Amino acid sequence: MTRFLTATALLLASSTLASAEGQLQLFNWGNYTSPELLAKFEAETGIKVTVTDYDSNDSALAKIEAGGHGFDLVVPTHQYVQIFVEKGLIVPLDLTKVPNHGNIAPEWMDVSWDPGRAFTIPWQWGTTGVAVDTAVYSGDINTSEVFLNVPPELVGKINIVPEMNDIVNLAVMWAGGEPCTEDLEVLKKARDALLAAKPNWISMDYGATEKMSAGEWKGSVNWNGSTMRIRLAVPTVSYGSPKEGYPVWMDSVAMLKDAQNVEEAYQFLNFIAQPENAGMISAFARYANGIAGSDAFMPEDMKTAPEVVIPEEFKAAGVFIPTCSPKAQEYMTAIWTELQK
Repeated sequence: MTRFLTATALLLASSTLASAEGQLQLFNWGNYTSPELLAKFEAETGIKVTVTDYDSNDSALAKIEAGGHGFDLVVPTHQYVQIFVEKGLIVPLDLTKVPNHGNIAPEWMDVSWDPGRAFTIPWQWGTTGVAVDTAVYSGDINTSEVFLNVPPELVGKINIVPEMNDIVNLAVMWAGGEPCTEDLEVLKKARDALLAAKPNWISMDYGATEKMSAGEWKGSVNWNGSTMRIRLAVPTVSYGSPKEGYPVWMDSVAMLKDAQNVEEAYQFLNFIAQPENAGMISAFARYANGIAGSDAFMPEDMKTAPEVVIPEEFKAAGVFIPTCSPKAQEYMTAIWTELQK
């Protein structure tokens, strides 16, 4: 989930990311970090933050696991946090150095993927659904049928974000299964639907924010905050929450075990847990965050935005995708590999 944009090439060698006083290396999703936030942080602390983009949880995990990256902080999605923990890639936080830890909203504090928030500070949370230009297609968009049985109006005009966990689990829920299922009958139905639908897609790519705003695509499996940004450019674009089931996710910031700028990292973690600063993060990327009191610092249009405020009738269909079992992950990877051929 680049959350919007194709990641920049990871060409920075570790020597260029060496520890330096007043420096911080943040490894984050593309087009997901507020420039205003970084400017404010540098003005207040004198610490310059360098952001390197990635386009998926898997690519971020692979880069960090390979070592020699030089990054201090990373922003994994919730189901990947325990993978980072189990692999020893991130460290428990010294909460005495994060006094704003108490600003984490109660509902986001004792989460299953990080009980008591021992390893992470919330960044943003949202949903994965369907963005559609209703000037082109006026039918039901609150269904995964939009991309699995593409309506004629959208054939060759709809994109699929290439995020395995989102796409395969959307198809699994459409097929009547639970996320991370090991049920081979359900998985076959999901696989067959994806393979049959693929010829009707224009692409499997990131960048919906830019390409739908420019009118290049008329639909995309997409994230809610990105879709709000598109709608501000193209008012006829709407966001659908598939009634068969859709992913709810949260991205959080963690400190890497081999972080070189540890004190600077703690200052940043404490900084983003301040309500006004969390509000700046949301104002840029247009997702909600997990910091209590930040609503007061968000743009007014976010407080009633149909992309951000999940319609009551579709709330129950939202599912936090768990960390899948090795067998379920193996099945998903097999489907994904076949889909990308």
